[in-house]
Amino acid sequence: MRSNAVFLLRRITRNYNIKNIFGKLEISLKILVSACLLGINSRYCGGGCLNEDVASLAENHFLIPVCPEQLGGLPTPREPDEIRDGRVYEKSGKENTEIFQKGACETLRIARLLKADMAILKQNSPSCGSSIIYDGTFNGKKIPGSGITASLLIQNGIRVISEEEIAGVM
Repeated sequence: MRSNAVFLLRRITRNYNIKNIFGKLEISLKILVSACLLGINSRYCGGGCLNEDVASLAENHFLIPVCPEQLGGLPTPREPDEIRDGRVYEKSGKENTEIFQKGACETLRIARLLKADMAILKQNSPSCGSSIIYDGTFNGKKIPGSGITASLLIQNGIRVISEEEIAGVM
């Protein structure tokens, strides 16, 4: 019969990249990250929004960049989208809910395939907002709520935080 310690160690090493450098044990997480937070030009406006704190996590963790809107089929740049009454609309009024749902499903597929431990997603985004999104009026008003992708990841047991929360967590 295997000892509990050996069993636990094998279980941990299956999910995490563990390094033993000079007697110091380092555990590396697999973190799904909004691509724009890494400076990748994937935002609706065609730019990125590099967050140095998020990018610096690559020193010790495996970062997996994703843009759910692009994975769903939207171009970059694109019209801004917001959630209203549970549906996603472009500023011009075109509904994009199905595209956002497709991107969320593809993001979840990547998270499962690569066994992501958690996600750091762009706050306020109709895809990635973890606790705050725009209210759907395109007037800049923010409300409590989650984006389509963040909600799906949370529903499937993946911990989601925003770039604003990493200082208190990592």
